[in-house]
Amino acid sequence: MCATNSFLKSLGVEIYASGHRRWPDEAKARAVADTLEPGATVNGVAARYGVLPNQLSAWRRLAKQGKLVLPAAELDEPVFAPLVVCDVPEEQLEPDIAASEEVVRIVSGEVRIELAPGTPAIRIAEIVHALGATPC
Repeated sequence: MCATNSFLKSLGVEIYASGHRRWPDEAKARAVADTLEPGATVNGVAARYGVLPNQLSAWRRLAKQGKLVLPAAELDEPVFAPLVVCDVPEEQLEPDIAASEEVVRIVSGEVRIELAPGTPAIRIAEIVHALGATPC
């Protein structure tokens, strides 16, 4: 139990004397990401983190709904995304150029996300990664 508590504290989990735990979103996201590894099971990951499998499944649902952003996968090889280039009618060209200076746009299918121009690149990468992830 002591080793589990040390592991959880290293993730930023607050453990109270009553045994109650407060999980930061980053720790929940890491646990969910571990379930997506090849060969991993919800029961196995839940046992490693000291939570009930149904709690971990609830966190997976939050991630699937976009309410919990998973960390970007650390890959040894470069990752490429498809690029779609299309002609823009002349009347739309000027407003889009002006708007592009004001926001960062991410479009994936029917999903359109607009972010402030000062959004950190790591946050943009996390969002793009979340959009490309397969549903749990």
